[in-house]
Amino acid sequence: MILLQSQSRFLLQTLLNRVQNLEKAVELDYHWVEFNDVSTKNPNVLLLSVSLPTPPPEAVFMGGLPGGAIEAIKAAYGVVVHILDPPRDGFNLTLKLNLAKLPPDEEHRYALLVKIASVREVVLGAPLRVVLKHLASRTVVPDVDRVLALVHRPKESFFLVSQPDKVTVVFPMRFKDSVDTAFATSFLQEFVEARRAAGLNNAPPCLWSPTPPLELNEASAEALSANAGFVSFVIFPRHVEGKKLDRTVWNLSTFHAYVSYHVKCSEGFMHTRMRRRVESLIQALDRAKPGGEEKKKSPNSRSFKRLSLSEARANSIS
Repeated sequence: MILLQSQSRFLLQTLLNRVQNLEKAVELDYHWVEFNDVSTKNPNVLLLSVSLPTPPPEAVFMGGLPGGAIEAIKAAYGVVVHILDPPRDGFNLTLKLNLAKLPPDEEHRYALLVKIASVREVVLGAPLRVVLKHLASRTVVPDVDRVLALVHRPKESFFLVSQPDKVTVVFPMRFKDSVDTAFATSFLQEFVEARRAAGLNNAPPCLWSPTPPLELNEASAEALSANAGFVSFVIFPRHVEGKKLDRTVWNLSTFHAYVSYHVKCSEGFMHTRMRRRVESLIQALDRAKPGGEEKKKSPNSRSFKRLSLSEARANSIS
């Protein structure tokens, strides 16, 4: 199975091109789906505007951003990035990137550019990162509800149930297309079964259920509307130790996208197999058709005509 990368390839390529051509004062104004807008007039300054998914009622944004996003941005980017307040119209966040303050070392500069291209992980994953950091120290976040809803898709959320020794992450799986729903349900059930393999003993426990788990009894019925069931992961302190934290945050933040990607790949694979099967059947039918043209007679070939009884007598007399 393929794991999605945290950085936006388009944004990373844009940053690399800009850094490699700082002497060329070329004005940029890019718009794309994932992050919406990048523009610059000063060759050393680049504005990155981010539009986040619309949060559902159970997920609360503070100042248009998830909790802890400002602190996460400052910790990740340092003096290279400045947060503009207010952001540009139509966006949740606008960052001012000073490319002149990038590290002179090429390896560190590239690593920071990759981190900037992963701004979605930094912003949307900020509250999840805070909860998992407390889990690493076996504590819970103070002044936060036991069941916390975090946005990951437009008007859709997943849930965290925090305890000092573990955090349960619950995903209500929703799909618009009935075919996607059927594929996803089968995929998730196989996903849970694969977790029981001997080589995955250290992976987080995974459960699938057609009904909401008991931990979400306090959530609203609208928030728990799911047509492909509920997937639960139990995260323990060993899963967020050291460098594992970043990987765990990203994998959980993009789990629905991960499932959707493989559902679409499965559909494409089945469609390809079906087309090949139809083509092979058509070829078999073509081979079974009788020839429309009469075979040409060779010089040495003979043909026979079946005569009637009267014709045979006439030939014998003659």
